[in-house]
Amino acid sequence: MKKRYNILICPLEWGLGHAARMIPVASYLSNLGHNVIIASGEEHLSLFRNELPGLSYINFPGFKPSYSRFFPQYLSLLFKIPGLLFHIAREHNRLKSIITGNEIDAVISDNRFGLWNRKIITVYVTHMPRIPFPFPFRFLEPVGIALHRLIIKRYNHCWIPDLPGEENISGRLSHSVVLTSNTRFTGLLSKFSVILPDHVDYDEETRHNTVVLSGPEPQKGILKKKLVTILKNRKENTFILEGKPLAGKQLSGNGNIHFYSHLPAGEMAQLLWGSRCVVARSGYTTIMELISLQTGALLIPTPGQTEQEYLAEYLSGKGWFSTVSQSKLDDTIKLPDVKAIWPSRISTESKNLLTEAINELLIDLHENQETCKSG
Repeated sequence: MKKRYNILICPLEWGLGHAARMIPVASYLSNLGHNVIIASGEEHLSLFRNELPGLSYINFPGFKPSYSRFFPQYLSLLFKIPGLLFHIAREHNRLKSIITGNEIDAVISDNRFGLWNRKIITVYVTHMPRIPFPFPFRFLEPVGIALHRLIIKRYNHCWIPDLPGEENISGRLSHSVVLTSNTRFTGLLSKFSVILPDHVDYDEETRHNTVVLSGPEPQKGILKKKLVTILKNRKENTFILEGKPLAGKQLSGNGNIHFYSHLPAGEMAQLLWGSRCVVARSGYTTIMELISLQTGALLIPTPGQTEQEYLAEYLSGKGWFSTVSQSKLDDTIKLPDVKAIWPSRISTESKNLLTEAINELLIDLHENQETCKSG
């Protein structure tokens, strides 16, 4: 049996979240002694280098769409479908040379459609077997589900970073869909499960607000500008995390507003724990990370991004977060306290589910190796 596998991890580049949620997977496999290789664009690679130094890296950029300042996100993406299809075919072909040149045994693709290969074991990671359509077009969702199933079936395994049962965070995105037989829930995936700092108690008089910026431009910049205008008139300090790992850890500020270009996981967790209020997008990875830290937040979905709009509504309906639309942000907005109570089993079950999914992958790798030897 080959004890050390070469495992390629390729996150989607539609935001840092897809890379961040692969950090616990990469850490787990690396700690087991396997050779983990990260293949992505430079921004994602810099995030991995900061959090998990010592891994191997390949520059393998994924499709990275831009968004419109004026049109809804789903319309912007619709116009870019031809480019996406071209990129899927191109990265599928390039993967073949990467597999050969690096003797890859398995590929873990976080939502990159074209990274399946019949000669090795491949894993597809998604929290959206159902891709949510805008309300007027919701009748077309079954078509989207069927097309997504065709992609999922090309992989040996499909991992959903969520919990089975009622205490889940993806709702109808994965829990009201007939899942393929190769699908497994992995529990919540958070980079904070890799580097958890000591929980420090803060003086109520010195607590601050924290804004976690994420997602595509120009909406990221629009939200930043709005929040700075609102929060600069309040007495407490506000720290804004800009999500720019390529810039390193840079601190700047003006008055009570302070900007960090990027913070390592341990320092980011300390900042969030010391917050009176946290404001963030309702991106799926952001939500997993907040829950892993037992931290509530005010969620502001990216306008026109139906997935984030649904998640904000679904999780605020559970009482787990507060939410407000970006268009309704003004000086009168009340910032909720970070206090939140999550079901106690989330953390423990997440660890168990990830262990089971990775063990199943390793068994499949061993069986595939034995089959190749006998063949």
